[in-house]
Amino acid sequence: MTERYVKICGLSTPGTVAAAVEAGADALGFIFAPGSVRTVEPAMVRQLIAGIPEAVETVGVFRNQPLDVVLSTAAAAGVSTVQLHGEEPLADIRAAQEAGYRTLRAFSAPTYAALSSAGRAEWARERILLDAVDPGAGETFDPSVLAGRAPGGFWLLAGGLTVDNVAALLNSSGATGADVSSGVESRRGVKDTGLIRAFIAAARSAAG
Repeated sequence: MTERYVKICGLSTPGTVAAAVEAGADALGFIFAPGSVRTVEPAMVRQLIAGIPEAVETVGVFRNQPLDVVLSTAAAAGVSTVQLHGEEPLADIRAAQEAGYRTLRAFSAPTYAALSSAGRAEWARERILLDAVDPGAGETFDPSVLAGRAPGGFWLLAGGLTVDNVAALLNSSGATGADVSSGVESRRGVKDTGLIRAFIAAARSAAG
């Protein structure tokens, strides 16, 4: 059985980073997109990720920001991966890869499902994240929107995931893993270490 990949996103404190790492998170996400209650400074992220195991992916999350800002911020933070969560073209993903970063390209699930066969094929080699229409709002989407149109490679399910629903939604969607932010918060923007641990355990209980 293949273990589900788990990304805990919107982290901002040493305690929550440590809890995620100790519970076995595959990736830690840090928000650099302006306007979010979870936005952090690159210098803080560099401190937060100092000394964590190399196997843990560190992800900088950006949304419709200039490519030069994305790359300079990722370098200042010391993250290993760039996640583009807006309307960025494939050329920006390729540029980030050429700069030495792993990448994730996020789409709302309805937007991805509406792509033509050729459009989906264009992204077939990339790691994909499928979210609800309003990222970070704690809303789920109906996986049936992806019927016959789900990515064929590595992809993460996001949007409204919680300890209570993640295993069932992973099983019904067939996703490689899960990405969570608001679902492990005690209040908006404030992560809860107990919920982080419980979420990772619940996601790993999904059938592989």
